Amino acid sequence: MKTLLPLAQTIAQRLVARRDTIAIAESSTGGLVAAALLAVPGASAYFLGGAVIYTKSARSALLGIGDADMQGFRPATETYALLLARRMRERHGATWGLGETGATGPTGNRYGDPAGHTCIGVAGPVERAVTLRTGSAERLANMDAFAKRALELLVEAIPAA
Repeated sequence: MKTLLPLAQTIAQRLVARRDTIAIAESSTGGLVAAALLAVPGASAYFLGGAVIYTKSARSALLGIGDADMQGFRPATETYALLLARRMRERHGATWGLGETGATGPTGNRYGDPAGHTCIGVAGPVERAVTLRTGSAERLANMDAFAKRALELLVEAIPAA
């Protein structure tokens, strides 16, 4: 968490200065992105909500994403990460949404992605998506790397006021 906090502080400062808000949907990071943003004092000014969308049932129950919404693509892709980000943004009325999906390890996922694979999407006034492959099967290290990259993407996307 200590390595994530400086990034979270930068994001918090930008969100507060712009009077923007954010909502987070994460999977393989297990809530680390939300935890980092909430660790900054004053988070209630910008953090609207977060969810760990780890299963198909969670995706349906928490975000209303059904099979019809998934036509033509699969989880653990940039397209899916952007769908998560957009849906969180819409459902919470936030300025920004972030979606993360991947395979932390020690094995890959059922879609053929190796351990150490994540896709992260940001939806807001601008949209961006990235894929990170760490090449590692170490679950905890991947969770940290994925959360760090997600926060870095937010720093890249959210301009300073």
